[in-house]
Amino acid sequence: MSPSQESAFSDYEAETSQTAKLIKKFKETPFVPIGMGGFAGVVAYGLYKLKHRGDMKMSLHLIHMRVAAQGFAVGALTCGVLYSMFQEYVVKPKE
Repeated sequence: MSPSQESAFSDYEAETSQTAKLIKKFKETPFVPIGMGGFAGVVAYGLYKLKHRGDMKMSLHLIHMRVAAQGFAVGALTCGVLYSMFQEYVVKPKE
């Protein structure tokens, strides 16, 4: 391979790595990774509290955790949509 081909492949691999994709997504729409992180946080908290749920049925506990995780993810996505609409319709028309 010639040196120009090697650099092209390394640039492609660097741009398509999972970390690069996540960083790009965070810059474009910051609320998506926040929603993913919050969802993971609620799930982790639910698993931690699974032992200390008292006399609550497991199915009820799991339903509450599912609703909380979905609510966090949907809330973050809604904030992201509102943010992008604000950027597109309020900030950009001043051009």
